[in-house]
Amino acid sequence: MISREQVLDALKHVEDPVYHKSVTELHLVRDIMVKEHKVSLTYVLTTQDEGLKEKAHAQISELLRKAGAEEVHIRFREMTEHERNELSNNAQQGSQRARSQGRPTLISPDSKVNFIAVASGKGGVGKSTVTVNLAAALARKGKKVGLIDADIYGFSVPDMMGIEERPGMSGEKIRPVERFGVKVISTGFFVQENTPVIWRGPMLGKMLRNFFSEVEWGDVEYMLLDLPPGTGDVALDVHQMLPHSREIIVTTPHATAAFVAARAGAMALQTKHEILGVVENMSYLECSHCGEKQYVFGRGGGAKLAEELHTDLLAQIPLGAPDNHISEPDFSPSVYKSNTATGKIYDELADLIIRKTDI
Repeated sequence: MISREQVLDALKHVEDPVYHKSVTELHLVRDIMVKEHKVSLTYVLTTQDEGLKEKAHAQISELLRKAGAEEVHIRFREMTEHERNELSNNAQQGSQRARSQGRPTLISPDSKVNFIAVASGKGGVGKSTVTVNLAAALARKGKKVGLIDADIYGFSVPDMMGIEERPGMSGEKIRPVERFGVKVISTGFFVQENTPVIWRGPMLGKMLRNFFSEVEWGDVEYMLLDLPPGTGDVALDVHQMLPHSREIIVTTPHATAAFVAARAGAMALQTKHEILGVVENMSYLECSHCGEKQYVFGRGGGAKLAEELHTDLLAQIPLGAPDNHISEPDFSPSVYKSNTATGKIYDELADLIIRKTDI
């Protein structure tokens, strides 16, 4: 069976026609999925030349079949203007910065990583759904994104993102799984399926520290953390480990959910963490025929919570689920595509977060 490493190794000599560097070095090959002898991936095009696109399709398909793939599925998308600017800047400055000695660790005081913790007062409000979709939207904007599934008792990020592989090793460090352009690590990768995690506070803290120090994150601009609901040990550990972390509070429109979520917001304020704002999930159900909005869980909870925490209501996400057919190679049960109505809301949320964090 062909592995992800073999896929990257097979394509390392494919040269991009614009930048004249390896497509793997430029990170143009993304979302690699290997299932048995089938390989699917996304190829980011730096030019609109259809002839070069056809040439790339033929070259990549041939190389992967020689490496052992029986079936190859390639999704093409054009590079965004933001990604192009980032790539040009990296070509001039990024390589020197990456090679410089004394590079700061992920959680050192001089780290440039922007940590965003996503919290809620209670479970079942869609906190993890918001986290994975915001991460994917930030990646679509050309940002380098990591995601830590810190909801140790209720980890769900791998399933939500349709991740079937497990992390590999890069030297002595763990290599995160990449999906939708997001580097992901989760407790779910290290426990047997459906096995309950029975750990006390100190062990939880150790696991989180390992996620920060023992994982080869590489160059990351945004690190999202999917926190457990409430104000328990994990949330407290995160606040202590990441003194400069910002926070997003997720709630539903229901008054009780917003009331409980206020506790998570109060904890962030007490530990001197900036609250970026409130995301109201399951805000309404939109009729597929007439477009009329039905407010199933009431109205106003998110706005009231934002007012109480003296912050902004960042987005109102409708009730629903992505229309991703399971036969698609890039299937995931919870990530909305950018061309859907909800996917566009997440793209707007990502733009807002980028402006607020000023990276």
